[in-house]
Amino acid sequence: MTSALGRRLVACLLNISEARERDVVEKVAQAAITHQNGGRRKDATVLNIFSDHDYNRSVLTIVTSIELIREVVLSASEQAFSLIDMTAHEGIHPCMGAVDLVPFYPLGEEVSLEDCGKEAQALATALTERVPGTSAFFFGLADIPLHRGLAHRRKELGWFRKGLNMAAVQPDVGPPPTRRYGLTGIGASPYVMNCNVTIDTQDVSIGRSVAAAIRESSPGGIPGVQVMALPHEGTVEIACNVESVPASAAGRESWPAFRVGGQEFCHAPASLITTRVTELAGCQGVMTRGTALVGFTPLECKRLAEKALSQAVGEFWKKLHEIRM
Repeated sequence: MTSALGRRLVACLLNISEARERDVVEKVAQAAITHQNGGRRKDATVLNIFSDHDYNRSVLTIVTSIELIREVVLSASEQAFSLIDMTAHEGIHPCMGAVDLVPFYPLGEEVSLEDCGKEAQALATALTERVPGTSAFFFGLADIPLHRGLAHRRKELGWFRKGLNMAAVQPDVGPPPTRRYGLTGIGASPYVMNCNVTIDTQDVSIGRSVAAAIRESSPGGIPGVQVMALPHEGTVEIACNVESVPASAAGRESWPAFRVGGQEFCHAPASLITTRVTELAGCQGVMTRGTALVGFTPLECKRLAEKALSQAVGEFWKKLHEIRM
């Protein structure tokens, strides 16, 4: 690994609409770390694969340099589109595309958010050219000039609606979405964690009331938290996207902090989210069962990526349980 690669890392948490066919998910991961000629990439790694059967959704944590992120993610996305047919998809989690979400996150000061935004735009163009029939919308730093956030764009496009007429959706790149491929969200932002807290009830209305109370937009909500309550394995899961916020605006000196392109960001810790959910659910007589991070914190992601790339370990997800033991 060159020193430049180590300094210019970008993570992509690739969300695909498949979790029940493990071989499909593995093939997508392998495509990220394999050259078109079949050789193994030594400069890219898949740190983690998180798959959820009920959601029928997998999140692949892919890391490489800013110079290579477009081609690496393009290879993985091409494979996903070739293997996942949205006309046959079933799952509890809302989704719009076979490749549902492609966020780019800079992992250090040497890569700016603007750099990632430009690469995200270039990826969308390349993807719609290489896989005819695919289409995309932009969010964050790729959404120029408005820089609308992911939650905002999803509401605009009807991501949360059931029975959405995909043909009526207007993408930013590509043709009107097809039923097979759907619509892909592509963008860039400071790192976003996924933190899910399970509460011991089947009453989704209780989960929704808890979710509403911790959502950033609610009075007393947690900064950076976007959240849904979903039925999950006989319980309800409070599924949180934990966005990073400027440290100066957050006023949370104790929150974990990291720097990107000369700016300092921080994020709500999973422990705080768990405590708030436990308190709110407890007021309605419901206990919590546990908390799961889908992937890593930004600092952990960078640390593990540097380790994986220095050792040229592409299939790092297979070794992750050993590292964390």
